[in-house]
Amino acid sequence: MWMRRDRLLVTGVLAAIFTADLYFNIMPKVQKMYFRDECACPNSSAAGTFPSHRPPPPPLAPWQPSSVGSYISRLNQSTSSPAENGSKLEHLFAHPLYNIGTLQLSPEEFLLQKEDAESYYKKKLSRWNRHQKYYNTATNVSEATNILSFEPESSWVKFHLGINRYALYSREDPHIHQLLKDMTDFDIINSDYTQDEKILKGMCDCSQVVKPSGHHLKLSLKLKDFGKVMFKPMRQERDEETPEDFFYFVDFQRHNAEIAAFHLDRILDFRRVPPVVGRFINITKEILETTRNEDLKSVFFTSPANNMCFFAKCLYVCKTEYAVCGNPDIVEGSLSAYLPGLTMAPRFSIPNPWIRSYTFTGKQEWEVNPFYCDTVKQLYPYNSGNRLLNIIDMAIFDFLIGNMDRHHYEIFKKFGDDGFLLHFDNARGFGKHSQDEISILAPLSQCCIVKRSTLLRLRLLSRPQFRLSDVMRESLLDDPLQPVLTEPHLQALDRRLLRILKMVQKCVKKYGEAHVVAEDIIETQKSTNTTKR
Repeated sequence: MWMRRDRLLVTGVLAAIFTADLYFNIMPKVQKMYFRDECACPNSSAAGTFPSHRPPPPPLAPWQPSSVGSYISRLNQSTSSPAENGSKLEHLFAHPLYNIGTLQLSPEEFLLQKEDAESYYKKKLSRWNRHQKYYNTATNVSEATNILSFEPESSWVKFHLGINRYALYSREDPHIHQLLKDMTDFDIINSDYTQDEKILKGMCDCSQVVKPSGHHLKLSLKLKDFGKVMFKPMRQERDEETPEDFFYFVDFQRHNAEIAAFHLDRILDFRRVPPVVGRFINITKEILETTRNEDLKSVFFTSPANNMCFFAKCLYVCKTEYAVCGNPDIVEGSLSAYLPGLTMAPRFSIPNPWIRSYTFTGKQEWEVNPFYCDTVKQLYPYNSGNRLLNIIDMAIFDFLIGNMDRHHYEIFKKFGDDGFLLHFDNARGFGKHSQDEISILAPLSQCCIVKRSTLLRLRLLSRPQFRLSDVMRESLLDDPLQPVLTEPHLQALDRRLLRILKMVQKCVKKYGEAHVVAEDIIETQKSTNTTKR
């Protein structure tokens, strides 16, 4: 009898040890193996500067059917103007400057290969469905809710497959309009923290940690077609300006700035901002009731006014006093389309040479040295190719929207040193319409060089028949949250555009047009040297 009790005791102890080992050792490894893509992190070599020994990028394709110079004369000879009641935006996109052709792109010039991408997305969706079935079983949900099938014709898939070495999407891509519509209309089936918030909260084991913002409040939402969007809720009224005593690194993130930045980027023909659209969100039904993250659920509460609210967990001022509240459940916000994940399309995150000081005291070298650009020009990859020109494009874009918070920029690893710069995370733009922060243009004023195509489009948008504020106003009418910008912000765009042109004119007067106005498509020195060999 005592032997039987001893056996039971030993069996119980062994069972307890096995259970503890299963819970603390085996399960985390299984979870990491099957769900690592939900918290993917870049490789340690993907941050910072480029490795010094990398194969040179292929030469960029020249423009056709004629040189950029011919477009100057066509622009100067153009006397036609839109009808009084016509669409200035349509006339703008019909202009020769917006219809410059490129050579036929080879498959290698696209970010993703169709077969590989679709296979990868099918595997991700299969894991999602498997996880969903386990969740339904654990929560006693009998019906197969949120079990999805992969649709290769989905607008977000087409968007990903259309990304190439020149831009995130082509000028005539019809899938972008459909993507904006889908992001507005499709049901939300899951909500969670974004990757950098997971890093901040210790939920990801990443060697490269993204510097968190002071007012971290954004979520990753999954739509019924398996598309993924980033949600930023409304934090500030449109007619409010950033207080004068606010530093740029503690400024609010504005949802309408994200929307307006996408439209401006398209009007400037950069096409480097992922598609963004506004949407009204029911934070109870579409966020709280769709999330499986218990930590996210814990930040929801009901206010004394009986409104549903939630706040973020971050390093600085993320408390209930800074919460976002619905009315009683509805809040407006921006939805930004996700780019392909880092597993499929790794990106380099590189410090901006004109980075600002993120302390209350002290200045960077560019702020005290007017010849700072001479130093930058000696460094690779800014000493040849398109990188410096792309930095100046980004500075022009940031000056127009008033964004002082461009501490890093990213490019796709596949496209090498001549890849375009991604212009995302623009929520700190459009904070002050009454002030033009001229220091944002330091790359232009110190280097005195600008792309010819950028300059020509800026000149075009300064003309009455294509006035920037008018085409922006018209473009923003398509957004569900219009008016996205107030009139003072629209008028500020015209004022800032003229200041850019005056700065370029001053550079031309000092150095001559041949020095200041640069051709767009040039090879890096490394690529040229390789070709000569």
